[in-house]
This record gives sequence, structure tokens and C-alpha cells, in this order.
Amino acid sequence: MISIFVFVGVFLIQYCKPKENNLSKYSELSNAYVGDQQCVSCHANQYNDWLKSDHFKAIQKPTDSSVLGNFNGSSFSADGVSSHFFKKDGKFIVNTQGDDGKNHDYEVKYTFGYYPLQQYLVEFPGGRLQTTRLSWDSKQNKWFHQYAGQKIDFRDWLHWTHNAQNWNTMCAECHSTNLKKNYDIDKDSYDTKFDVLNVSCEACHGPAKNHISYINSAEYKSGQKIEHSLLQLGNNSAQLAQINTCMPCHAVQNAVAADKINSTELLDNNIPVLPNTERFHADGQVNEEDYTYASFLQSKMFARNIKCNNCHNPHSGKLVLTGNQTCLQCHAKTYDSPTHTFHTTNSEGALCKNCHAPGKYYMGNDLRHDHSFRVPRPDLTVQYATPNACNNCHKDKSAQWSADAVVKWYGPKRKYHFAEDLIPGSQLKGNSEAHLAKIIGDTAVPHIIQATAINYLGSISTEGSLNLLLKSLNNPDALIRYETLRSLMHFSTNIADKSKIYNLLNDKVRSVRIAAADLVGLMGDNQLPSEYLSTYQNAKGELEKQLLYQADFAHGNIPIADYYSRNKNYAAAEKFYIRTLAKDSLANLARLNLSVTYNVEGKNEEALNILKMAVKTDPKNDQAWYNLALLYNEMKDNANAITSFEKAIQLQSKNSRLYYNYGLLLQQRGNANKAIIVLQQGLKQEPLDESLNYAITYVLVQNRQSDKAIPYARVLKNINPNNPDYQQLFATLGLK
Repeated sequence: MISIFVFVGVFLIQYCKPKENNLSKYSELSNAYVGDQQCVSCHANQYNDWLKSDHFKAIQKPTDSSVLGNFNGSSFSADGVSSHFFKKDGKFIVNTQGDDGKNHDYEVKYTFGYYPLQQYLVEFPGGRLQTTRLSWDSKQNKWFHQYAGQKIDFRDWLHWTHNAQNWNTMCAECHSTNLKKNYDIDKDSYDTKFDVLNVSCEACHGPAKNHISYINSAEYKSGQKIEHSLLQLGNNSAQLAQINTCMPCHAVQNAVAADKINSTELLDNNIPVLPNTERFHADGQVNEEDYTYASFLQSKMFARNIKCNNCHNPHSGKLVLTGNQTCLQCHAKTYDSPTHTFHTTNSEGALCKNCHAPGKYYMGNDLRHDHSFRVPRPDLTVQYATPNACNNCHKDKSAQWSADAVVKWYGPKRKYHFAEDLIPGSQLKGNSEAHLAKIIGDTAVPHIIQATAINYLGSISTEGSLNLLLKSLNNPDALIRYETLRSLMHFSTNIADKSKIYNLLNDKVRSVRIAAADLVGLMGDNQLPSEYLSTYQNAKGELEKQLLYQADFAHGNIPIADYYSRNKNYAAAEKFYIRTLAKDSLANLARLNLSVTYNVEGKNEEALNILKMAVKTDPKNDQAWYNLALLYNEMKDNANAITSFEKAIQLQSKNSRLYYNYGLLLQQRGNANKAIIVLQQGLKQEPLDESLNYAITYVLVQNRQSDKAIPYARVLKNINPNNPDYQQLFATLGLK
């Protein structure tokens, strides 16, 4: 009996042992894009929704049904250009101003977009597709110029035939599926390819060959399951997986390189812009085009794990419900009543979006809503002149009127919002550092706002800022680590312990490795300990790939040239600065940096000529006049140096080094009184600037005005009491 029992037990164990899992073979196969027609048989509802979407209509071949514009002999004149639209031999033709200033016939290669406007793509030599400036207003059925009143010269970078309106560079990756830009730097040409013309299923879900093989397999039919069925984005994906899938196109961002890493970490492939004052208002509200991402990451919705598809049908792109009903999926119905809105039910003022996601028009007629979903703060408008939703509608009222209404309705106290510190932090004044430090130390503040605070710290040259940045190098958020490294570039000569930076050369995230390599190069890679050489070379290679990937964009050539200049490859630096100017003749930053490269090479005549062109191109560029003054001074042309310094000051330059250098030149020339006036002008803007306080103290002492020097010397004493260069001055003035 015992032997039989044992036998049965063994039999049962063998019988219940799970079958060997053969599913790994599917994920190991090489994947491929197969096209949307392979999806429709299983996903008909999603497919039919997609046919109605802006994604489906993102780019199409021109037909009578896809072309919305009037090409039946219509004409349109605006901003000094007359255009004519007609058909010829079944083709759609635009007759408009070309890159030579004359009108030509251009065949429409593709329609671009659909609603609320449609643009048209024209093919040019070198594989370029260009977006016509004239667009069709799909709302009002008429032609219009997106930027009415803005006359653009045919030689300008912004002209529709040039780099700013180039499809391959500016638009293509977000309007087609699996697009490869394929830019040839040497030929300055494209061989752009895509698997599907428009934004198809696999643009979001990834290549589907393996998915289809798996779904049709015996393993799948027998019940052996793989999460998301070998798709990059499946049903019920986590919040970040979904947002990071949408982000590359629904954000202003920079692609890291041509080769994409299959990664859940966003910064392996894309670097989003921050909500700083370059594109946003000081409080983080959207100003320039944002495409949603940098706004949404500021929101409480993001913090509460809300995903895009909680509000939007991901296939049609439409809201899941109409009006306030979308919001009421989560929010109590009391929010949809006059006791909360203080506006009549169903009126514009009672719509959640108008108060918490105010809209702004872009591209002429495209209303887009701010997805930071914030509470209106007219009190901050009163204090800082930032916009608020109340006065978007009540334009005839003051911000104080709106603030008083909020107090009347909701009481005198406002719940803290990071904008209360972000706004004064963005001003980069004496107390900004404390506000930014508070943001960085507050774990309740969104990471993208903390990264923005770190970005601002790069412009505050204090020991406190440096210490805050060094502490942020180990932050678990990749964007914060990345921005910390970028801000530390302003402190590259002041970093004593570089080991934390060296360690990030081997960071798990590609963009962080790239930023670390850039910083190490700036600090001087000749100091790099041997144990980091291998990781540095790898990261440096990734940096070079990232830089060169941007070479088709005019201003993308400037950081390439800067990189080569820093590495003393001056011939390559010259090449890429000159490429910038060939693509955009108004790119004065390239001229300024090129002049520095010429100067380092001892080519001062070339440097002088390029700076003369810079001030001719933009006479109001104070930095160009300042650089010209420095060069004249170096070339012993004091008269022209003084004239150029004066030009920069007349333009109200905020560059403290301008006042410092000009003041010392005047002192050397024996004009001490004027030197003191110039240095005082600088101190009005930057009263705590160390160099300016040192210079004016020195000049006053040299000219026997020690009593007037004491207040400035005391500032030095507070800022940097142990600096050996100041000790003689302190002793002379009797400061202990």
C-alpha cells in the first residue's frame, strides 16, 4: 500500500507540473512594422474611431476628398504676397512667392493636417518638403496667413521655402509612423522614409509583426498570455507608459539621436523643454506652443495618476464626454453648480475648462488649452503681472477686481501653489535663490517644476546655488539629474569634488550620460581619473551623435560648433558656425561665437569683420557691441573700443562684465570720473556683483576717494571676506 501511495503521489506531482513556457521565443524575434490594415480585423471599433481622428488625417496624399482648400482658381493676398490656387492635369497647384522673391507654380505633394487648419507640402531639391505659409481655415472655409501682419523677406530663415518651415526637420516625425529623417550632413540633403504615411496604429503601439505572430499562435489560443501581447502600449498600461508614448509628439522636445532605445525612460530618447520663461509665463502657465506635456506634468491630475485616456478617446482623440461631464467623472457634482462657479449654469463662465484650462490660439486659429489645470490666481496677477483665467474673459476689468471677487467667494486665504515661489525665483534677483531652494526641497512640488528651479539656479552664481545643484546630482528623477548637470556648466571652474559628476557618465539614462560628458569636457577631461576614461569615451560618443543629429536645423549647428571649439577643433567649429549662417543669415549668436573662434586662432581681422557684420545685422544687439569693444581693445584701437562700449550701454545692457571692463579701460585712460559713473550704472542693475564692487572700490581708492569706497568694500567684505586679493584694500580702508 505504501508503494502504491508513493507511486500515485509521484504521478500527481508530474501531472500538475506546469508545462514549459515557450513564449520567450516571440520577444526574441526581430520585430517589424506591418501597417494598419493588419489591425482592422481584430480591432474594428478602434480602427473606425481612428479614421475620424486628426492622427489619420495628419498627412495625406492630395485628392478631391483630402484637400479642403479652394483650388478652383481662388486667389489670396496678404502681407505683400499674392497667391493663386488652381488645378492642372489633376494636380493641385499653388502659385506664390519663392526663394528668389518671384512667384512660381508649386505642386502640392501632401496635405498636412485637417482641422482647424490645413497646410500643404511642396517638394524641393535635396529631398526637402516645405510647408506653405498660406493655410486653409477649416472652420471658416477661407485662406489665411497664420501670422497676419508679419512680412517675411524671401531670404529670411522664416520664409516658407527655408529651414524654419522644413517638414523633414520640424514636423515629419510626428505626422508619420516610424519615420527616419535620414539627413546627410555633407550633402545637406534628406532621404526621409516612413512605414506608414500618417499617424497609424503602430505609431503608438509599436511594431506589430511579433504581436500578430503571437496572437495567431497555438500558445495564445491555449491560454498562455504575455502582458500587452508584445505591444509597446497595451490596454490598461501604466500612467507613465502611456504619457511617455504620447509625449514625443505632444511636447516641445529635442530628440536625442536617430537610433531609438526601447525604453520606458523618456529621457533615453527625448528631452522635453521646461516650463521656464523662455516659452512659459513665470508661474508655469503656457505662453508659446507647448503641446501639453510640460503643462500636464505640473498638474494635480498628473500627481493623482490621471492618464491621457481618462479624458480623451485615444483612437478618435475626442473627449470621452462632453462639457463638464469629462471632469465630473472624478470631481463631485457640487463643482458644477453656481455655488462653486458663481456663473450661470451652462454659461461659458461655468465651464471647467475656461477657469482651470484656459485656451490660447496658435498657428492663427488653433485654440489649445493649458493642461496644468490650476486654480485661477488673480492675486498673483496683481503682484507679478502673470495672466489669470478670470481676466481672460473679463478683459474690461482689472486684476484687482478679479482678486477681490475671489476673496468674496472663497475667503481671504489661498492654498499654496508652487507659482508663489517659482515667479520670484524666475526673476533671478537677490532673493530668488531662497525661493528656488524651497521648491527643490518640497517633495510635493512636481518634478518638472523642481527641474525648472534647478535650471534657474544655473544663472545665480553663488556658493549656495552651487551646493544646491551638487545635492541634486543623485536625485532619482532623470530630468532633474539632467538639468542639474546643465546648470553646473555655469559653475564648471568652481566644482572641487567632481566624483559625483564622473559617476553620472555611466548613468542608466542616455540624456544624463550625454549631459555628464558635456560637463566633463567643459571642466577639462585631462583631469579625468583613469577609471572613468572608458565610460567617458562612450558617453562622449553619445554626445557627438546627439549634436550631429540636430545639424539639419539651422540653430542646431551652433552647439556642434561650440563643442568643436571647446575641443580645439577650430576648423570644424568654423564649418558649423558658417553652416548656421548659410541656413539663417540672421543668426547673430553664430557670428559672435565664430568671432571668438577666429580670435583664439589669432585671426583678429576675420573676427573683426564678422563682428562688424553682426552689429550691421542687428544694431540693437548689446552683446555684439560689447564683443566688438573687447576686440577693439585687444587690437589697441581704444577710440573704437570706447565707441562700442558706449553703444552697448546705450542699449541698456544687463551684462555686468560690460560695465566692469569699460570702467577699467576708462580708468587706464585717465578718465576716472567717467569710470566711476559707468561702474555705478552697472551696480544699479547688480548691486551685489562682486567684480563691480571690487572695481569701483579699486578706482575710488586709486583716485583718493577712500571715504566713498568704504560702502562698496563692505559689500565685498560680506560677499567674500577671505579673498586674498581684497585684503590690501580692506587694510587701506581700515576694515577689519
